[in-house]
Amino acid sequence: MRKVFAVLAALLLFAVIAQFYLAASGAFDAAPIEESFEPHRLLGNVVLGYSVVLTVFAAVARVPGRLIGMTGLVAGLVLVQSLIREVANALGDGSSAGNLVFGLHAINGLVIVALIATIARRARQIARQPAETALTTS
Repeated sequence: MRKVFAVLAALLLFAVIAQFYLAASGAFDAAPIEESFEPHRLLGNVVLGYSVVLTVFAAVARVPGRLIGMTGLVAGLVLVQSLIREVANALGDGSSAGNLVFGLHAINGLVIVALIATIARRARQIARQPAETALTTS
């Protein structure tokens, strides 16, 4: 189960890296903004659901509690991404305040990538350990 968790964590990292590609392609697309960022929003919703499922799987796989908590934190940070977008839109789509708040969307995305990279690295380490020592490592 620990090896499966490591693979699933790596897939989540790949999905979030794909988010950056979709955000960049949406930013430079000639289509209207709502249409340009639709794949980015869709994958964001998938990442949210996937991170929740991965958190539950981490608990079932009996990985260390800190790793379970970090996986749950990913889901929380993905929700913050939507909150940042809504606050920026409420302040005005093209306004200085809206743009300043929306800049936090990219910073939060970088935090999410760093967190998932840490999860994937630790999951790989745990997957290589014997079962007895993996339960005591945090």
